[in-house]
Amino acid sequence: MATLSQSIEPPALGPEKYSLPQLTYRWLATVDHKKLGLMYIIAMLLFFVVSGCMAILIRIQLALPNNHFVTPETFNRLFTMHGTTMVYLVGMPMVAGLGNYLVPLMIGARDMAFPRLNAFGFWAFLFGGLLLYSSYATGSVPDIGWFGYAPLTNSTFSHGAGTDFWVLGVLLAGFGSISSAINVVATTIAMRCPGMTLRRMPMFVWVMLVDAALVLIVIPPLSAAQIMLMIDRGLGGNFFNAAAGGQVLLWQHFFWIFGHPEVYVLIFPIFAILSEVIPVFSRKPLFGKPAMVAAIIAIAFIGVGVWAHHMFTVGLPSPANTFFAAATMLVGIPTGIKIFNWTATMYGGRIRYSTPMLFACGFLLQFLVAGLTGIMLAAAPFDWQLHHTYFVVGHFHFTLIGGLVFGLFAGIYYWFPKATGRMTSEALGKWHFWLFVLGFNITFIPMHFAGILGMPRRVYTFQAGHGLEVWNLISSWGVVLQVAAVLLFVVNIVWALAKGPKAGDDPWDAWTLEWATSSPPPEYNFEKNPVVRSSRPLWDMKHPLDPDWKFE
Repeated sequence: MATLSQSIEPPALGPEKYSLPQLTYRWLATVDHKKLGLMYIIAMLLFFVVSGCMAILIRIQLALPNNHFVTPETFNRLFTMHGTTMVYLVGMPMVAGLGNYLVPLMIGARDMAFPRLNAFGFWAFLFGGLLLYSSYATGSVPDIGWFGYAPLTNSTFSHGAGTDFWVLGVLLAGFGSISSAINVVATTIAMRCPGMTLRRMPMFVWVMLVDAALVLIVIPPLSAAQIMLMIDRGLGGNFFNAAAGGQVLLWQHFFWIFGHPEVYVLIFPIFAILSEVIPVFSRKPLFGKPAMVAAIIAIAFIGVGVWAHHMFTVGLPSPANTFFAAATMLVGIPTGIKIFNWTATMYGGRIRYSTPMLFACGFLLQFLVAGLTGIMLAAAPFDWQLHHTYFVVGHFHFTLIGGLVFGLFAGIYYWFPKATGRMTSEALGKWHFWLFVLGFNITFIPMHFAGILGMPRRVYTFQAGHGLEVWNLISSWGVVLQVAAVLLFVVNIVWALAKGPKAGDDPWDAWTLEWATSSPPPEYNFEKNPVVRSSRPLWDMKHPLDPDWKFE
């Protein structure tokens, strides 16, 4: 009986040899979705390391009261660049990187719908990030926070060019995100292989489709606000200048119309990763897939309408506070559905606790805590007390580090064999997991207690004698374990690339189409277009109910 890999695996070809200039040109000029996806992910990881170094300096400064490790000006710059990098240059390219690499492979396509637009999106993102960091060469580094609130960004208060670097860098990176989102939507809708109906489409692709549509909705308001800000700063406009009849809160509305759905834009790829990793390592189909799709769409729909819960403390009228509080609590229902479905998938399964599954389990615990503290902050009176404290910092990092980074590591360990043809070390991977989960919780759980005790956020130091010393010191020591964990991750990747055992085409015994082609895949992905007859084509091929059934 013909196997699936025999049906669509490309013919064996000898390895092509290129000189270093030729190889460099092939990567710089590529429109191949896999190369672009890897370039997104590599750039994202480099920005993650840079941002992590900034976080280390921030935690050293806050380890002790009245510390002067860095100056207030330097702290504000570190705070701004750390947050901006993590949100715009780490989280956003993850959407494009994973979508670029995996969506065409999962739907049996040979490339993205618009390859050149795809390349434009990557270079726009990369040049946006480099433009932001070129501010260090001018000595005028942004110091306005990752949120850029007016009047901090108004020309009256911010005379340096740092704000202009911030606006232009983020704006250019946003154009890259929009380009990638257009490609994901068009590819998913128009380029699925024969037999792959929407019902048979992998959950990963479903989530990335909704995520890309959400990007197209929420990035334009931010871009519009940034253009208005440039007009304010350079052309004498007064959109956000209250002294000249503008509205300071107008920026907050525009920003959070982007900023809250942005949380879902960043976390949806992690939902997509878990929806592939958990079933494969539980040896069970995803429980309640239609409900999962409905939950993802509901989160995107509700999430667009809850932005003002970030503005409970600005003096909104009571009816508005009530509406946004209720909408914020409502979004917890589809979120709970997803967690229930992932847990139900694991229940009764034959779970293999390989490294990807460990990080997936870590995500479930951390993200549950983030969701519970988010529901707490949805209550306006509670938020009034803790909105400007480290309780919110702890909640936010449980969402974006406990959620995003844990899920990202799960995805990297899961698809690394497909992208490179090599396996990582399970021993190093498990050490990485346990050190990271321990360091993460030591760092961010104390922030909730410090916030309840009144530790303000966005301050470069604090006074002794208020019970904050021990919580800040514990948080700073937790960073040491996180750094050790990330170093182990780097060692693991380098070792795997140099000496890792060959992975084969399908090392995890998975069932989606990317595992049907060689590892790493050829430029054309599949020699023959796959034909799909179920939502688990590889699994059905390897475990047929009908011995005469074969994959076409």
